[in-house]
Amino acid sequence: MSTHNSAPRFANQSAERRANQQDFEGWRGILRAFAQPASVWVFLQGLASGLPFLLVGPTMTTWMADVKLSLTVIGWLSVAGAYSSLKFIWAPVVDALRIPLLHAWLGRRRSWMLVALCGVILGIVAMAMVGMQAHYSVLLAVISFTAFAGATLDISVDAYRLEIAADEHQAAMAAVSTLGYRIGLMSSGALALYVAQFYSWRSAYLLMAAVLLVPLASLFFAPEPKPEAYALRSDANPPAGGSRSAVWLAGARSFWLPIIEFFRVKGTKSALMLLLFVGCYKFPDQIIGPMAGPFYLASGFDKADIATVSKLFGVWIGIAGAFSGGVAVALYGAPRMLIVGAIGVAFSNLAFLLMAYYPGQIWSFYCAILADNLTQGFSGTVLVAFIATQVDRRYTATQFSLMISLAFLLGKFTSGFSGMLVDRLGFQSFFLLSTLSVVPALLLIAWLWPKLTAERN
Repeated sequence: MSTHNSAPRFANQSAERRANQQDFEGWRGILRAFAQPASVWVFLQGLASGLPFLLVGPTMTTWMADVKLSLTVIGWLSVAGAYSSLKFIWAPVVDALRIPLLHAWLGRRRSWMLVALCGVILGIVAMAMVGMQAHYSVLLAVISFTAFAGATLDISVDAYRLEIAADEHQAAMAAVSTLGYRIGLMSSGALALYVAQFYSWRSAYLLMAAVLLVPLASLFFAPEPKPEAYALRSDANPPAGGSRSAVWLAGARSFWLPIIEFFRVKGTKSALMLLLFVGCYKFPDQIIGPMAGPFYLASGFDKADIATVSKLFGVWIGIAGAFSGGVAVALYGAPRMLIVGAIGVAFSNLAFLLMAYYPGQIWSFYCAILADNLTQGFSGTVLVAFIATQVDRRYTATQFSLMISLAFLLGKFTSGFSGMLVDRLGFQSFFLLSTLSVVPALLLIAWLWPKLTAERN
């Protein structure tokens, strides 16, 4: 079935979903959306997606600081975890390629989640066994492998969430996924740091690998999304025995067609501005990420303090922020809440100045984490729900990965310079600069505002 001939069918399905959207308006509709059966599986896979993030990010950099690596080295090694910002490059493979044997058993989305999750578990075990005092080349290899597997898992989980529920459920699904994601962060943050404090870093990472066995087992019971979305692209998988040129042509189309369609539907200028906005939206939060753990230690807090305040208290605050973001989008729409989230994330960075002015004071630590995680949870759910409304369901994995990758790409790569900035400017000036970095996102959303409000109406 060709993509062209499938377009009317896809349009009719979209019209039907919009006609049913009124059933999910208001507070009763919000509760109905959260009660969807898909929420359970979205939650578990959100947990699996969130747990590796800190293990190749702030938890890892805290481990590095604990073994006395320099801030500059920590900043550059953290770039090895940047695969989450590049996953749009191989997302078309996940969208189009069927994994032999596993596809017939589990389906396209679950088979990819299974392979990626096994890779994450293997990578975390390797990090535990290698440690953070190994040769830099070895560290880069194991961190990169784990981050790559985690990014591939993100692609599959995001596509699964978008395809298992209708458009009008996506704000609720984003909140539920964020809940699982935050529980994963709490496990790889608070729990890992407690274990590292009282046992060892190796024990902490091995325990994290064991935690992932729960969502791994759930894959064998979760439902597979209906194949209507990728059935529209059945020509991307030519029948066995086809010519080699036909196979290469189909493979090439699976890469460029989702991108071409995105620009065709949105218009070139609007598409570029939209992608640029998404790329700038999370920058104030992303730039300070690698320096969080070292900053907490430099402020006089030990690993147990960090676990209690940042990874335990902070995660629950983040969950509250995520659910408030889901409710806010359902009530007021994503465009308005994007502005609220962007301003909140930027100004929450100023709260870290309290810790800089009052080092070792636990109240300042709680205030900073309250502001940071509340706005992170809120803005993260708003952004995911907004992106979900912008993708074509025929190309969920590719287009969603492209946009969500851009949300972290700029901050992830510039974070490699964060250690150098702190060494030269100090933490106080660093946090002030991170706050001012929200300006480009606000200017871009002002330019996009007429189009975004027109789409909602």
